[in-house]
This record gives sequence, structure tokens and C-alpha cells, in this order.
Amino acid sequence: MEWDLKELEAAVEAVLFAAGEPVDSKRLCLSLGVSRDAADTVLHSLSDRYAFERRGIRLLQMDDSWQLCSAPEFGEAVRRVLEVRRPAKLSPPALEALTIIAYYQPTTRAYVDQVRGVDSAYTVGLLQERGLIEECGRLQVPGRPILYRTTKAFLRAFHLNSLEDLPPLEGDGEHLPTEAFPPEGESG
Repeated sequence: MEWDLKELEAAVEAVLFAAGEPVDSKRLCLSLGVSRDAADTVLHSLSDRYAFERRGIRLLQMDDSWQLCSAPEFGEAVRRVLEVRRPAKLSPPALEALTIIAYYQPTTRAYVDQVRGVDSAYTVGLLQERGLIEECGRLQVPGRPILYRTTKAFLRAFHLNSLEDLPPLEGDGEHLPTEAFPPEGESG
């Protein structure tokens, strides 16, 4: 189908609104039958317009995906109307584990345990339940431990477009172990 600019903008809005979650740019192009350049032009135009006009919605880009969401300045009003409680805050141990995973992903729970100096099984499970981290494979060593990474929900929760937006680590990171497992013959 051949779209004029207004129709394409309306179609993009309709798809993103109906999806209710991030939609990958490639998937959007395929579903609408448009080029990547055309989609990017429309997406950036809509994003700029919503922000410039101070509309109640925003178009967020997260890596190579896009999502419609309510404008942050109206968050409290939206919460009151939907009678949704504020999401539970993360405990300091959960934030600590999430930080380790965010900066050193993909990584194992054993690595998180090693950096924190305590068992992180409960904390990692909690972060998975909240959708902030996910399994992303297994490490190719004996026992094949699960590898974890952050999710798009993590990016949304911390208002990041991508992992490159994470602030730099303080110091030089020398206090952190460089491997999840010590070399053979050494004990931890």
C-alpha cells in the first residue's frame, strides 16, 4: 500500500497504540510496507511533535524499538485515575545486583554473588519477576550457569534509550573481579 505522510503517521500511531509495548523498527516497516528511512522520518517527526507540543503522550525510542507512553509530567494523574499504586521501590541489595548485571551483562548469578559477597539467588529471582532482567543463554563452562541481561522494562524504568546511556562507573573498576569464575587450580 502506498501511504501519504499523514496516513503513514496515523498508521504508525495506531500500531504503536494498539501494541502497548515496544515495537521493533524492522517489524513496523514490514507490517506497514515502508522503507526504514520513511519509518524513521515519521517516528522522529512524531516524537519531536509530541514533545514540542507538550502533549500528554510521548514516543520513546529504546534501542531499535519504539513505544507510545504517557508523558512523565502526567504520571501522577494517570496513576490516580487508574488507581494503580506506585511500583514498589527496589531495595539496596536489588539495586546493587541490578547494577552489576547492567554494567557487566551478560553475566551469571555467581558473578553477582562474587561481587556482592553474598548469595544473590533471591535478589536475582526478584529482578526476574519484576521483568528487569531475563535469561539470555548459558555460559559454556562446567555446570553451564545461566547468563542474565537487562530488559526493555529496565530501560523504561530508568528512563534510558539504550545501555550506552548508563552513567560511567566511578573509579577504575579495579575492585571488581574480571571473571565470574577463578582460573583453574585457584580456589575462590
